Amino acid sequence: METWVTFFEPRPAPHERDEAFPSPWDEHGPQGLARRAAEEMQAHLRKGFIAPGLPTATLEGPEGGKMFGVLVVQAPDGRIGYLRSFSGMLGGRWEVEGFVPPLFDREARAQVEPPGELTVKGLIARSEAFQSSAELRESRAAHAALEARHTEQRAELRARHEANRRARHARREALASAPALTEAGRREALHALDQESRGDKAERRRMEAAQEQELHAVEQGRARLERRLQALDRLRRIVCRALMRRIHDTYVVPNARGERRPLRALFTSGAPPSGTADCAGPKLLAHAFTHGLRPLALAEFWWGAPPSSGGRVSGAFYPACKDKCGPLLSFMLEGLRVAPSRAFAPPSLVDDTLPVLFEDAWMVVVDKPCGLLSVPGRDASVTDSVLARLRARYPHATGPLLVHRLDLDTSGLLVAALDPRTHASLQRQFLQREVHKRYVAWLDGPVRGERGTIELPMRVDLQDRPRQIHDPVHGKAAVTEWQVLERRGARTRVALFPRTGRTHQLRVHAAHPLGLGTPIVGDRLYGHPEGRLLLHAEALSFSHPATGQRLSFERPAPF
Repeated sequence: METWVTFFEPRPAPHERDEAFPSPWDEHGPQGLARRAAEEMQAHLRKGFIAPGLPTATLEGPEGGKMFGVLVVQAPDGRIGYLRSFSGMLGGRWEVEGFVPPLFDREARAQVEPPGELTVKGLIARSEAFQSSAELRESRAAHAALEARHTEQRAELRARHEANRRARHARREALASAPALTEAGRREALHALDQESRGDKAERRRMEAAQEQELHAVEQGRARLERRLQALDRLRRIVCRALMRRIHDTYVVPNARGERRPLRALFTSGAPPSGTADCAGPKLLAHAFTHGLRPLALAEFWWGAPPSSGGRVSGAFYPACKDKCGPLLSFMLEGLRVAPSRAFAPPSLVDDTLPVLFEDAWMVVVDKPCGLLSVPGRDASVTDSVLARLRARYPHATGPLLVHRLDLDTSGLLVAALDPRTHASLQRQFLQREVHKRYVAWLDGPVRGERGTIELPMRVDLQDRPRQIHDPVHGKAAVTEWQVLERRGARTRVALFPRTGRTHQLRVHAAHPLGLGTPIVGDRLYGHPEGRLLLHAEALSFSHPATGQRLSFERPAPF
């Protein structure tokens, strides 16, 4: 049976091997043989073809690029090489020459998927046909027309009643100043006016009752049709879930101990996220275990156009996602000696001071260095942060309280309040967008144009936290203005003016193809991790919460 191993030439020396299998969630990126294998594969992709008859240009099309993976393995005869894979399908195919096959049982899936998809397509066709049927269309149109007629009738009645009310008011004023009128006559006339008013109210109630009755008759027919449509949609969802369970049952996952377990058994809910076992890493490990190959190291990288949500750059390495592949890979690696996952560690800070630009009895403005957290992190071993240093500086203050935050990798101006009232006042200015901020960044590529505005709604990537993605449906509004400051070689220096304050907003807006189309230099999440992130909060302007004076601060970027 084909093993698809590409053996290294020359043979790697013993010291080139890792002592333990590097964690697939290591944020430092692949090293050693895994990087060498990935770079060999990337060099092959640059030649223009992924496989015979499958050009690399397909990864630049509207469907975007693909996550690829390499797994360094040792064969039973001691030789060392690597396997190649891709996530999901490639060019509409599950199997491509030179790449490991999918993890699922192909015969079992062939018996389940085609008839299941046919059923689902049939339900979709029925739903679409009913959605566009004359019966439903006419029912909706009749309902809309009736509501429009009722709205018009209510407006006409309100206008007529308002005219009546003004006329009665004028007549009441005239009665009050009519000396020839007896008191009994005045009371009788006022009573008649009150009766007219009650008559208008009664007319309105009669019309509302008639409209409600008329609308109820029309709504009954429409509601019956809408329920039929909803029932078709519910049936489709039920069938899809059942089909997905049957498809998931075609996956039996092996691990390094020789154990095998159904895919759904690895997830507490019994419902793995879509595409879970089709990622590059699980396919590689399963193929290695099946063919008696010992896994040594794994690397995964993106190649081609970024996805529509952004967050991927061609050629960049990415760790496995914990939310989707976490339970799966954790089981598959049982039996291997796996190195601990290393989180991103910024360069150690030699200077433990915190530059202060301004301080008074209410607040302090500091210049946060790159690599210093704004607030203490979840890892209890990392205690240093801007907040910790400020608390040491102001041990008797009721604060300090940070008004906003900067990412670990970002340097620049940061404001802290020394009491809760000042904190609330400054936060209100941020929420009401009364604070003006200017960042400066070097981008890892050219930018078209000289200035503009980016509006890309964002949300967290639920399957790959803490990354953020563009989501025009469920994302929160995110707006950034920008201006080119300098062009030097292949890089571009820009000023960025965030009008909203979403997590990673500037980094996503820079990297996304609908934004500036090129990541910030050194962006380990959305670009290439080369040195420090060249993003700096350079200027800040707001009103003093106690005096009302407009304050402006500037700290030039250190790059």
